Amino acid sequence: MKIEAGDFVVFHYVGRFENGEVFDTSYEDIARENEIYVEEREYGPLGVNVGVGEIIPGLDEALIGMELGEKKTITIPPEKAYGMPNPELVIDVPISEFTSAGLEPVEGMYVMTDSGIAKIAKVGEESVTLDFNHPLAGKTLIFEVEIVDVQKAKEEASDSNIEA
Repeated sequence: MKIEAGDFVVFHYVGRFENGEVFDTSYEDIARENEIYVEEREYGPLGVNVGVGEIIPGLDEALIGMELGEKKTITIPPEKAYGMPNPELVIDVPISEFTSAGLEPVEGMYVMTDSGIAKIAKVGEESVTLDFNHPLAGKTLIFEVEIVDVQKAKEEASDSNIEA
């Protein structure tokens, strides 16, 4: 039985960049092996409603047509993942916004702001450059997925079953 839009699908995955580096996985052992293990995270298969935008478009589309137990490698271009970096989401703020709060800005560090999470892209003498783009923007992503459960969407009751 093939997966269709509206089905609830549970799958394991390993997400890699084109160079083979693992950036995310549902497997705890693979996370540990690749030094991306997060203690607070609960590892296990991911469950999503397919075809309704709960996950990135390229992965959402690729799950349609797969079957229970099937394994597949999916290459997703940036346009079907997190998009291309938007230069308007890179802004400079006065360094005093950090120093007055007693913070030492460090390039590569992530900070929480009133506008969301940003990566410190550059630290200058007078200003700090913040990048609000998603960390995976502009990247081609490769996912290895394995379907472990499929719950078919419920069919709507047809009008012919209703008595007048």
